[in-house]
Amino acid sequence: MKKLLKALPVFGLLGGSLLAQGQMVPRSVGKVEDPVDWINPLMGTTSKPSLSNGNTYPAIALPWGMNFWTPQTGKIGDGWGYVYQADKIRGFKQTHQPSPWINDYGQFAIMPVTGKLVFDQDDRASWFSHKTEVSRPYYYSVYLADADVTTEITPTERAAQFRMTFPTSDSSFIVVDAFERGSYIKVIPSEKKIIGYTTMNSGGVPDNFKNYFVIYCDRPFTFAATWHDKKLATDTLEYQAGHVGAVLGFKTKRGEQIHLKVASSFISYEQAELNLKREIGQDEFATTERKAKAAWNTELKKISVEGGTVDQVKTFYSCLYRVLLFPRKFFELDATNAVVHYSPYNGQVLPGYMFTDNGFWDTFRAVFPMFTLVYPTHDAQIMEGLANAYKESGWLPEWQSPGHRDCMVGSHSASIISDAYIKGLRGYDIKTLYEGILKNSENEGPLSSVGRLGVKYYNSLGYVPYDAGIEENTARTLEYAYDDFTVSRLARALGRPQEEIDRFEKRSQNYRNVFDPETKMMRGRNKDGKFETPFSPYKWGDAFTEGNSWHWTWCVFHDITGLSSLMGGREMFGKMLDSVFKLPPIFDDSYYHVTIHEIREMQIVNMGQYAHGNQPIQHMLYLYNFAGEPWKGEYWIRESMNKLYKAVPDGYCGDEDNGQTSAWYVWSAMGMYPVCPGTPQYVIGAPLFRKVTVSLENGKQVVIEAPANSEQNIYVGKVTMNGQPYSKEYFNHFDLQKGAVIRFDMQTQPNKARGTNSVDFPYSFSAGK
Repeated sequence: MKKLLKALPVFGLLGGSLLAQGQMVPRSVGKVEDPVDWINPLMGTTSKPSLSNGNTYPAIALPWGMNFWTPQTGKIGDGWGYVYQADKIRGFKQTHQPSPWINDYGQFAIMPVTGKLVFDQDDRASWFSHKTEVSRPYYYSVYLADADVTTEITPTERAAQFRMTFPTSDSSFIVVDAFERGSYIKVIPSEKKIIGYTTMNSGGVPDNFKNYFVIYCDRPFTFAATWHDKKLATDTLEYQAGHVGAVLGFKTKRGEQIHLKVASSFISYEQAELNLKREIGQDEFATTERKAKAAWNTELKKISVEGGTVDQVKTFYSCLYRVLLFPRKFFELDATNAVVHYSPYNGQVLPGYMFTDNGFWDTFRAVFPMFTLVYPTHDAQIMEGLANAYKESGWLPEWQSPGHRDCMVGSHSASIISDAYIKGLRGYDIKTLYEGILKNSENEGPLSSVGRLGVKYYNSLGYVPYDAGIEENTARTLEYAYDDFTVSRLARALGRPQEEIDRFEKRSQNYRNVFDPETKMMRGRNKDGKFETPFSPYKWGDAFTEGNSWHWTWCVFHDITGLSSLMGGREMFGKMLDSVFKLPPIFDDSYYHVTIHEIREMQIVNMGQYAHGNQPIQHMLYLYNFAGEPWKGEYWIRESMNKLYKAVPDGYCGDEDNGQTSAWYVWSAMGMYPVCPGTPQYVIGAPLFRKVTVSLENGKQVVIEAPANSEQNIYVGKVTMNGQPYSKEYFNHFDLQKGAVIRFDMQTQPNKARGTNSVDFPYSFSAGK
């Protein structure tokens, strides 16, 4: 704790400053030198299938690292591999899991035990306490009570170091578990080394998939054996079966440390060795830890915050940490330092970038726009990886882990590609990417999430019918319409034929075909043109994806003015927005026959029909800018940040989802949000901090100042940019790229004269600007 306090520079008294009334004002944090030490990787780990407070695990990793490590409290195959409420740790697992619902692949575990030689996951499990647990992105430590061993881990992108401190014992062991469904292990005592591979996965892999690993121990072992299933094999140091592992034995004195250096590769043992040599080599544990910490600080410092409370700073950087984890690097550097990858699509080793573990249905909204603004070099590499995915599989991915997975709706690869290109990102094969986008727009894919399910109906009728046997049909219509808008924008930027541009612009208006003027909401529509009956706006699922009509009605990102007109104009549009919060959190779960966790998460936060714990409605608070009532959005944005986020184990209000729910917080704390990726605009909200500095790759800075910001001053009085009054309700990407100083004058009461002129509204297709 002393070390932590030393790292937290603050203004004012450590315990807060006193007001005349005797109230405490939370202390204000000044310039943060080591933002990584403000992160709580345990944020969101108090979760379970029936209720998500994040569904995260503490990822011991580098930004976008190929391999993560995590303590394993759940059984092998359990998507909830680490939960805060658990009592025991079964091992320390190399993981590639993007979500408990998608589960893991390429996983194996390491675990110290003492006394009796045990290796089964239940037998080797040890009690632990969070009181002895230290969790940081670059370092993890925990005391295993049953083994009387402290285990520490520090990562690189494709390797890691372990340091285990043992008691006095002639029966100290390190267990390696290569997991189920086909694995291999070999102990090589002369090299103090173990090699092996694991094939355990949850789908999305070719037949030849393997994760090859190498483990080096820093001292000879007095005992070695392999095991399979629950049987010890003392007569062989090499085993291949459904479930295999190895055990190394040592005699230790109290305080004696054993070090492991571990690396893996999806290509070969030789590549795993190369990864270990390149990323760790002769480095000691402390050196790897120092490098890992520096790597995190380099990325985190690109967005610097000042003038918030301790809790706000912790939450901000804990969220930014999540934004910088996925999609993970799925490429390696060969002996010539060339970028190569094992293809999760065709099983070949090929040149070029590859990234994976991402669901674009979540991350197109705020994660990728953040990459484009703040991390463009990384974003360009991802684009090149998408081009490779298309070349190797014939389809653009929508949910990768590590290859195509059948999950969610829409074809949002179009959004992230278009947004990047329209905002000026270059250096990748846009021709191939556009070819993939066009193919998606006309075809169903090998999985329902690849290409467009129901595309023939959508392209002919202008919507996916409710009675066509296609689930989540209205949600698909809305998603496709937005994606078609982004295609039209990209087509225009690429100088494509006018007919092509017109085709996608026309389809972008298909959202109108599932708008019911009677209820002023989105509604399932049958092939004969009649709307579904009966209709309940509170019914989750069915025509919609993980939500109801109150959530999906707003999913017209590209044409909010058009949506407003359908509802009867700005005044009615504003009233409909208000209704989301005025209604009680009632629901109809009859489609699912059970109350799914997303429903429960909306219900328990008591914000009406606002379901921030899931993605479809997260942009909705910024739509008050299109109603001429931005102050209402300012109120609900601050309310959501204060109420729904905190850097504690139950700190999210639903699935974190590959950085998206976190990215909402990061953008909102900066005072803006990318409501419509595919346009170079960020809709203005209200910043959380007194100062935010965004350091861009081109050397420019965006400085966002709000010196009067406080718990009470949540409303924007006026905005200036570079010293000049600024009336628009959005910031332009290209203006920010030039560097800017933006000042928000914050106040306790709303300024109802600001943001009322429609000429200052953000982009809408129907408004023609």
